Amino acid sequence: MAPVAPLPRRASGPGGGLRRWYEDELGWATVPGSPVRLVTGVRFDVLDVPAEAGVAALRLPAARSPVALHGGRMRFLVAAGSADELPGLLEWLEWGGLELDLAAVGTGGRMEAPPPWRGGGGREAAPPGHAGVPGPFRPSPAGRAGPREAAVWLRPPEPGGEVEVSLPALSAPTGGRGAPDLVRLVDTVAGECHRVRLLRACAQPLAFS
Repeated sequence: MAPVAPLPRRASGPGGGLRRWYEDELGWATVPGSPVRLVTGVRFDVLDVPAEAGVAALRLPAARSPVALHGGRMRFLVAAGSADELPGLLEWLEWGGLELDLAAVGTGGRMEAPPPWRGGGGREAAPPGHAGVPGPFRPSPAGRAGPREAAVWLRPPEPGGEVEVSLPALSAPTGGRGAPDLVRLVDTVAGECHRVRLLRACAQPLAFS
């Protein structure tokens, strides 16, 4: 008699239903505890940028990779290993040496898991309370987003498929035309981060001695 395959592991405890959705539907690892957090550096890395800077990247041609919003930050899921490529990529794009409010989370990192949202059906979905994304978007003023603000998907992953094929990577796009997806994404958010920083600097009152 052939051995019986074990049933999928059923998560229990805090966030059990959400944990099961990620582990069973997407095959993504989670870590124990509450809130439910996803392991980065295995199936994907995360590019973390201010929400103001991320809006332009949501409109990139053919963009379809998952994007989350959490506490005034946008988190773009990118191919595993991208976090290690970021410093060199910024240098190559001539953004190195500038103070850019962006970071990549890779091996050993964590990302809070947004609940699955099925209320729109489109690739460019926006959860309730965030109408207009990726159109006109007005994030909370700096410092107003509390640490307990829940994470939400702006562009959710689609169960039943290989999410990894949609993630920006350094490999050449299909057909070999244009810059690799990760290059376009990083160049766009770096430019927007720089623009946002300059706008904030201009808005600061002048200090007189």
